[in-house]
Amino acid sequence: MSHLILVRHGQSQWNLENRFTGWVDVELAPKGKLEACKAGELIKKLSISFSHFYSSYQTRSIDTLKLILNTMRIKSDNIIRAWELNERHYGALTGLNKDEMKKKYGEDQIYTFRRSWNNPPDPLKRDSPYHPLNIDIYKNIPIKKIPDTESLKNTYDRVVPYYKKNIKKKMNENIIVSAHGNSIRSLCKYLFNINNDEISKLEIPTGNPLLIKFKDDIVTSANYLDKERAKDLIKFD
Repeated sequence: MSHLILVRHGQSQWNLENRFTGWVDVELAPKGKLEACKAGELIKKLSISFSHFYSSYQTRSIDTLKLILNTMRIKSDNIIRAWELNERHYGALTGLNKDEMKKKYGEDQIYTFRRSWNNPPDPLKRDSPYHPLNIDIYKNIPIKKIPDTESLKNTYDRVVPYYKKNIKKKMNENIIVSAHGNSIRSLCKYLFNINNDEISKLEIPTGNPLLIKFKDDIVTSANYLDKERAKDLIKFD
């Protein structure tokens, strides 16, 4: 039996402000830091030894994992950071308020942009300060790999190959991945074989560890550790 924990970063400052964030590198809000520490306490109670730790390139993901590991009394100097685990790029919506965009485009269109499988927003202009090309942490990523916008499918197409190549082969041990709402949705789509329509219904709560158990490379169970903040997921008997 092996264990994989997926945890969406704690509430970020732009989550708090209800803004589309994507690849912009924002910090955790105070509530997000508390969520990360609580996540660490919940994981610690499992009394499971974890060997590998992954995060995206983004500060909110990295700091969430550092707070988790600090709470578990584990050194955080062996975190593997992968841009492939980044949040989905929200294109021209980046930085804008979600409620204001609902008024402008209508709730159905914004829901489509946020939840659908293959409907990316308009591209973000490359001279925008919010474009990854203009954010220092992405300077070592090949330009051709940096998106102007993404659908969930685009996100899946970078997250899942990375998982297969780098994480799946280590699944004989226990692993924690700190990532984002859409990168975790992508992994869940793959791990639970969720179809393109049903994936729109999957919501990932901030700072709530999702414990997935495997036996012989097959998922046997999945549940959130904080029951009070759990969201609907695949049901296992």
